[in-house]
Amino acid sequence: MKLIALLIVFTGLGAGGYFLWRHGPVIEQTKNLSSRQTTAPVESRDISFVVNAAGDIGPADQVSVRPEVNGRIADLPVDIGDKVTRGTLLCRLDDKDLQIERSQRLTEIDGAKFQLQKARRNFDRSKHLFEEKLVSTEVYEDTKTEFDLASNSLLRAESALHLLEENISKTKILAPFDCTILTRPVSVGQAVSGSAGFNSGTEIMTIANLTDMIITAHINQADVTRLKNGQPVDVQVESVPGLRMQGILDRISPQAVIKNGIKGFAARVAIKDIDPRVRPGMTAIIGIPIASAENVLAVPLAAVFSERGERFVFVKQDDKFEKRPIVIGVSDYSFAEVQRGVEAGEVVSLEQPPDFKPEKPVIAASPGNFRSGVPAVPNDAGKPAGVRRAPKGVGT
Repeated sequence: MKLIALLIVFTGLGAGGYFLWRHGPVIEQTKNLSSRQTTAPVESRDISFVVNAAGDIGPADQVSVRPEVNGRIADLPVDIGDKVTRGTLLCRLDDKDLQIERSQRLTEIDGAKFQLQKARRNFDRSKHLFEEKLVSTEVYEDTKTEFDLASNSLLRAESALHLLEENISKTKILAPFDCTILTRPVSVGQAVSGSAGFNSGTEIMTIANLTDMIITAHINQADVTRLKNGQPVDVQVESVPGLRMQGILDRISPQAVIKNGIKGFAARVAIKDIDPRVRPGMTAIIGIPIASAENVLAVPLAAVFSERGERFVFVKQDDKFEKRPIVIGVSDYSFAEVQRGVEAGEVVSLEQPPDFKPEKPVIAASPGNFRSGVPAVPNDAGKPAGVRRAPKGVGT
């Protein structure tokens, strides 16, 4: 009997466990559905539609410093992080060989001058004798040719010296503007190649003007048509909590690119007053205000529906909900301004009432239907919820 009783108890426990395993998720889901908010009040709030994007901070002017001539580094007075002014010596190459060659060129010029003086005397004497008809035309022309050759030799020697002196001047590299040294991958004594050769030359250092900084961001293609050059931009820096700066949308690329699997357009934002704590490579969060409305009646986007081009909400009346047409104004990713159709304090439904039977499928408003929260135009109730136009004065 005890064995039979134990079998009955174990069988009951197993059946109960199986029931809970099979129906537990359904019970939990039903509980979650019952606790979900299905209504919301019509209340006043501020609505602001802002295009947000992340970007990298970098200098507006950044230069890779490379020598124009081959040589060996003799002097390197700056290091990473140094701030220098325009005209400051950044690097000097050893010019010993060039100076020796310069001395040889000067000697060649002196010899060419002597040859020219001799050729000139012979030519002047031959010319005088030729005028007196004491020498032949052939002798006169030979002395003239020697004089021309001597003149050309002097010109070639002077040109070679000029080119050599120019190369000597290129052994000193000066700062082209007020800048900060970002990188310096070389050391004193290292041989470097010039950019005038077959390759691009050895990079000696990278310099940048850190007083003028920009942000390079990737703007979604759904938002780029509403932006234009000159718009104000709010800037936050992730690595500096609480820091807020102002910028201006400086440029938008005319061609789309795909970045991280998202098609968009590269945009450049110029920062007005740069904070000294901001450094190149930091990540910035930019917000570009498009449209806003203060202290207006608003409802959640989930409460706005559309049928046959008409927008409406379901307003609670006693124990039922009545369909009421509305006019939408500015909207963001969560709320929409209602310009006409509801009053403050009324309650709207966030889902379609069970007893409502539409003639065609009803489209619930969502960021997708509102084209990622694009602001609507006042008095555009005739437009479907999925087709939104930017308000007047907003870049299109």
